[in-house]
Amino acid sequence: MFRPFPGPGPEPIGFYLVPHFSMMAFSSAVEPLRVANRLAGRTLFAWRTISQDGGPVAASNGMAIAADTALPALDWIPTLIVCASFEPEAGATRPVLAALRRLARRGTAMGALDTGAHLLAAAGLLDGITATMHWEAVPGFAEAFPEIEIGDALFEASETRFTCAGGTAALDLMLAMIARKHGQALAVAVSEQFIHDRIRDRHDRQRMSLPRRLGIANAKLLKVVETMEAHLERPIETRRLAAMNAISARQLERLFRSALKTSPSEHYLGLRLAKARQLLRQTDMSVMDVALACGYASASCLSRAYRSRFGVAPRDDRREPAWLSAG
Repeated sequence: MFRPFPGPGPEPIGFYLVPHFSMMAFSSAVEPLRVANRLAGRTLFAWRTISQDGGPVAASNGMAIAADTALPALDWIPTLIVCASFEPEAGATRPVLAALRRLARRGTAMGALDTGAHLLAAAGLLDGITATMHWEAVPGFAEAFPEIEIGDALFEASETRFTCAGGTAALDLMLAMIARKHGQALAVAVSEQFIHDRIRDRHDRQRMSLPRRLGIANAKLLKVVETMEAHLERPIETRRLAAMNAISARQLERLFRSALKTSPSEHYLGLRLAKARQLLRQTDMSVMDVALACGYASASCLSRAYRSRFGVAPRDDRREPAWLSAG
C-alpha cells in the first residue's frame, strides 16, 4: 500500500471482511479515502469490499456490509486489507489462506486491521517482519505464532506488508499512506475533516500510559505494577517486589491500599486472570496451557481462581463467542 501506484486511474484497494470484523477499524480506513477524493477534486482511490463467498458480512456490532465480490474470484488487486476482530482464527480456513497466498504471489500488497494479522500469519505472509495488532489480542497471537515478532505500535508498514492495531489507528495508517503518496497537506486536510487534531506517528501508544490508566503517580507503585504486568507467567512474590523497589512489604501493602484500594496480591491475581480470559477467548489453547501461561501450576488451580473471580469455569467461559459478550 505504501509503494507507488503505477496505474493511470484511481488506486484500487480491497477490504476483505472476516465475519465479526471491527466496524470502527473498517470505517476508519475507508472514510479517509473518501474524503481524500473529495478534497483532491479527483478520484485518487477506489475501494471494493470482499467476502469469502461474495455475500454480506456481519461486523462485531451485528451490522452487515454488502460485498462487491468473492475472494476466490479476485484475480489481482494492488492492495488487500484483511479486516477482522473477534475470533479471527475462525476465518482462517484453507480456501481463504490459499487465496491470500495466491494474491501475495501475484504481487498484491497485503495488510491487516486489528486481528487480521492472524490470517496473514496463518498464511505465512508475516514471516521475517514485525507486526502489530490490537493490544488485547497480542497474548493469544504470541502463543499461536511465537516465531513472529509482535510489537505495540499503532501500525507497521512497508511497501508490501502492513499491519494495524485497528480502531482509530486505522485512520492514522491511512493518513500516513495519503501523505506518502499525495503530500502532507492533503493528509492534514483529511485529518481535520475528522476533527482529528494530530496525525499520530506509528510509534504512539496504543493504550493510555499506566499512570493515566490507574490514576496514580507514585513512581514506586507504578514500577511494581509494570513488573507484575511483565511477569504473569512466573509471578513474583510480594516481598521480592517490595525489595526490588527498596521498600518493605508492609509499605507496599499500604501503597496499594491507599492508591488502588486493593492488595498487591489481589491486583496481581486480577492481571493474571484477565490474561487467562483473553487466552481462553482468543485461542484454542488447552486450559492447562493457559494455566501455565498465567502462573498456575495446574488447570485445577486456575479453575478455582477463575470461577471465584468470574463466576464460571474456564471451559464454560470459552464456549461463549467473544464477539457476543464484548462491548
